[in-house]
Amino acid sequence: MSRRLALFNLLAKALFKPLLRHQKSIARARFGFLWTTRLLTRLPAHTAIIQDAVLPGEWVWSGKVRHRGVILYLHGGGYIMGSPQTHRAMVARLSRLSGLRAFVPDYRLAPEHPFPAALQDARVAWDRLLALGYRPGEIVIGGDSAGGGLALALLAQICQAGHPPRALFAFSPWTDLTLSGGSMTENAEADVLFPAYRAEELRDMIVPSEKAADPAMSPLFAKFPSCPSVFIQCSQSEILRDDSLRMGKRLRGFGAEMTLHCLPGRPHVWQLFDRLLPEARQALRETAAFIVATLPAPRSSDS
Repeated sequence: MSRRLALFNLLAKALFKPLLRHQKSIARARFGFLWTTRLLTRLPAHTAIIQDAVLPGEWVWSGKVRHRGVILYLHGGGYIMGSPQTHRAMVARLSRLSGLRAFVPDYRLAPEHPFPAALQDARVAWDRLLALGYRPGEIVIGGDSAGGGLALALLAQICQAGHPPRALFAFSPWTDLTLSGGSMTENAEADVLFPAYRAEELRDMIVPSEKAADPAMSPLFAKFPSCPSVFIQCSQSEILRDDSLRMGKRLRGFGAEMTLHCLPGRPHVWQLFDRLLPEARQALRETAAFIVATLPAPRSSDS
């Protein structure tokens, strides 16, 4: 563990976790998340950002685009906060490392728009990419936390329709809204960011508890026929650890080529803090290497 990561963990447990423990205002939580990411992240040089002409969301790329494909990235934030802006720097870094453009939809948030609004918007974004001429095999789906669960729910939907994407990657995905993972209690103290006892309160803003096992809400219970390669990173000490571990087992059961890295001492979605943590940069490099390994060789006409 780097000194920076050790210091970050101390500060997160002393500052961020108490704030999340006592935060009651969704508006303030959204504002705080936005400004935290603005302060602690930075766009790579030569980053381009363009608002989509049809859907709420933005196109992001950094450096030379070397491949025809595209990353469809679904941001995290517990389904109640987050936006393309909060994840812009991390997505730009992934673009730079992988040589792909990315599209980040600004999907609707709960509680104003409870599930399945987010999944409906994710599917509209997928259809938008198809309408632009991308083939399913040219699209890599990604996401973190709630966005990672949303990415996997979308994956199940399009696999069942017979049009799987090229691949999928997820950072600490929230895959089980029934909250049945053992790490929800085992890691309640070890998790440096999230107060586990507020998980039910958050879930109930998104979906009624009696519907939480619906595969559209909890992709842990979904079916994934003809599943493409999947890459997941999570932390051993976070409350969502078992959401990743059980998801990996589930996907292997459907024959997916599954790579899962469960690493010690990381905070939830540490990949966001590429500017601060060497562990974040390494995680993004590994993710980009996974993405590139799934793609066909670039054509000389790509730009």
